[in-house]
Amino acid sequence: MPIHYPAILNLRSHAVPYGWSDREVMLYALGIGMGSDPLNANELQFVNEAFATPKPLKVVPTFASVCAWQARPGPIDLNQIMVVDAERDITFHKPMPVTASVTADSRVRGVYDKGEEKGAIIQNEVLVKDGEGDKLVTIASSIFAKGDGGFGGPSEGMPGPHRVPLRAPDRSIDIPTRPDQALLYRLSGDRNPLHADPEFARWAGFPKPILHGMCTYGLTCRAVLQTYADYDPSAFRRHRVRFSAPVFPGEIITVNLWKDGNSISFEAHVRERQVTIAKNGQTVLG
Repeated sequence: MPIHYPAILNLRSHAVPYGWSDREVMLYALGIGMGSDPLNANELQFVNEAFATPKPLKVVPTFASVCAWQARPGPIDLNQIMVVDAERDITFHKPMPVTASVTADSRVRGVYDKGEEKGAIIQNEVLVKDGEGDKLVTIASSIFAKGDGGFGGPSEGMPGPHRVPLRAPDRSIDIPTRPDQALLYRLSGDRNPLHADPEFARWAGFPKPILHGMCTYGLTCRAVLQTYADYDPSAFRRHRVRFSAPVFPGEIITVNLWKDGNSISFEAHVRERQVTIAKNGQTVLG
């Protein structure tokens, strides 16, 4: 069925409860590859509560992307086989706590029609509030529904992307992914078979399952954490990026970074295939 425009813009949900514990926090960190070196003291702070010498467990800022995974403004009838993540933009009002009971307000922020053969962009926004009702994070997301264009909505008006500097990167780091990484990451909420079922992946037009775009999102957060944030999650004020190509589990992701004051620009590549997999990235530190 086609997207019903403009009725889709009225979809909303309010004060839906969610919660998590240190188990979910550590599982997410493991899912984005932290702790692969079990002697790396900096990364152990995110995956281990340090029993012998107690230390506060740290929360990867982009855990926010899965803390209320099922938060939705309402049902949207899409061809799910053809749906992929397009963009995430998270604003951090407070650091993410290790344990929490929260509520989430969700709405459709915008819908754009790229054409009958070109798909649609659907933008949602989720505002997560802590137990006191204060803002914790605002999660702006875009999905690309490749099989749902031609519904008669607007084709223009989307906000422009962040522009990375034209100069050579200030830093460049390689982050390896594991062949089984998508199987672990999916336990944080996204059970889309595109990331785990070889037959389903072939139906969707891929030679094998692909890594979650949101796992790639977490990997870019790791890149900023270890280069310009001194592994301090509380330094993050915003983290956003556009996904431009899939990653296959087991590939090495190269993240190029540019620092301009408190703004860190970044892009990510898979050099082996000569493809850019994440564009127009920006982290704002405070």
